[in-house]
Amino acid sequence: MIGKVVGALLGFVLYKSWLGALIGAVVGHFYDRAVSGLRRPAVGRDFIGPLFAFAGALSKSDGRVSESEIAATEALMARLRLDDDHRRAAIERFTAGKQPGFDAGGAIAELRAWCNGRRDLAFTVLDLLLDLVHAEGPLADAKLGLVRRLCEALGVSEHELAALSAMKGYAFGGAGPRGPGAGAGSRSAPRRPSEVDPYAVLGIARSANEREIKHAYRRLMSQHHPDKLGDVPDELKRRAEERAREINAAYESIKGERGIR
Repeated sequence: MIGKVVGALLGFVLYKSWLGALIGAVVGHFYDRAVSGLRRPAVGRDFIGPLFAFAGALSKSDGRVSESEIAATEALMARLRLDDDHRRAAIERFTAGKQPGFDAGGAIAELRAWCNGRRDLAFTVLDLLLDLVHAEGPLADAKLGLVRRLCEALGVSEHELAALSAMKGYAFGGAGPRGPGAGAGSRSAPRRPSEVDPYAVLGIARSANEREIKHAYRRLMSQHHPDKLGDVPDELKRRAEERAREINAAYESIKGERGIR
């Protein structure tokens, strides 16, 4: 912000016009972005505790923790390649999260603080949870409600959640221009890349024009760039790279279909 203000003032002084101020503001904007990138802090692994606390609450939300949900949680620990200390902490937080009366709001607040407004981290959190979310197939209302609370806290729309789900081979019922409807979600078997709807991956309607397609692609690539993750487990970086490839593949598919260059 400081760069834009200073740039605008210098531009106005140098060129003695509002056009000069505009040019200076643009230059200052790029300066701000460069400085922000240099100062970007490492994000660490503080998300593990609240992630598994929320996972416990999510699993218990429909009344019981099923074998499939336990298996999905174990698979998540394996994906993250947790060491003994982190694994112990994850189990403790998951156990706490599934206790009656547990307030999932605290875990959600911790995850929101960890993401710190960064949408790439928000998408990473949701990506990690999706296998657990869909472990039992159709979503119970209580489980869907928790997922929506988390998405709202992280600034992710239901339409964006539907697009992320499509990348992993899951489908939410009633997806439309404003995202999934109020109905329950449904699970499908993981699909091959050729079977994934490229428009769903980009989070756009099939009626989208060329400008909307390109805008969606650039926005998603910016949000899912692996280099932005900082100090997180290798599995998260690998998944971010996979998402970037999926987004690229979807875009190339649409370009070929539409004849876009």
